[in-house]
Amino acid sequence: MSEQNVDAQEQTYLVVLNDEEQYSIWWADRALPAGWHQEGTSGTKEECLARIGDVWTDMRPKSLRERMAQTAA
Repeated sequence: MSEQNVDAQEQTYLVVLNDEEQYSIWWADRALPAGWHQEGTSGTKEECLARIGDVWTDMRPKSLRERMAQTAA
């Protein structure tokens, strides 16, 4: 196995989200990009992606969901 593959398998990730409640993963050892904050989950890439799959059930941005709810009311 190459050194790069070993590093990728041992890498710890964070589940992050932005103000529009869109999820992603980010390297735990790097500063978060502007506009993103930690959701609270960390682990392997697969664990973090599984968490996102469990919690991010509505892919629409928060602002769109709110506008649609106002229109429907």
